[in-house]
Amino acid sequence: MPAGRDVALTMASEDVLHSFFVPAFRLKHDLVPGTFQHMGFRATKPGRYHIFCAEYCGTDHSGMIGWVTVMTPVDYANWMAANGGSGSMVEQGERLFQQMGCVSCHLSNDSGRGPTLNNVYGHPVQLEGGKTMIADESYIRNAIIYPNLRVVNGYKRDIMPNYQGQISEEGLMQLLVYVKSLSEPSKTPAAAGKAGARAAAPAASPASARPSSPAPPARRPLQQ
Repeated sequence: MPAGRDVALTMASEDVLHSFFVPAFRLKHDLVPGTFQHMGFRATKPGRYHIFCAEYCGTDHSGMIGWVTVMTPVDYANWMAANGGSGSMVEQGERLFQQMGCVSCHLSNDSGRGPTLNNVYGHPVQLEGGKTMIADESYIRNAIIYPNLRVVNGYKRDIMPNYQGQISEEGLMQLLVYVKSLSEPSKTPAAAGKAGARAAAPAASPASARPSSPAPPARRPLQQ
């Protein structure tokens, strides 16, 4: 990631409770299966910083480690140019959308067997039975893996196959980002992470990053 730039994370767990923890950034956020969690921050100092899972999640818990690599903006641009061959999340999601056959039913002109996905994210969707709900991230995720859970008004049940276990959590994230890209930015919910905590990379030592305690007020001499 580039230094000095706000980063918004959208995180999900495929099976059990996890906790994303970067000690050097003073960041920790729990992940609950079946939900999307958001966290925003900004790293200010280039370097490599440990990632841990801070929630005991099973026998392989000790192996859930990684790194955050913070680069200068120039180094990050060079790295992206050399390693961006697989495309952006939107491009990966679009490819998966086509590979899974979604494009044959969700047509842009609203004439397919499934509802169009243009301008769906962040907008109200009318469901069968008259109920209305906002198409947020959880709605889109559940619509992919539990298509009969909430059926859009005017469309039939059992048309869309159940993709539970057929698409990885990473694939679901890619599809989610692609569906988001089909909506007008000005009408989608506020970007994740803007209201999140912002954390800077550590200073020379952890102690120097702690707020200093205010000095006690000076005592006045007693009047005789």
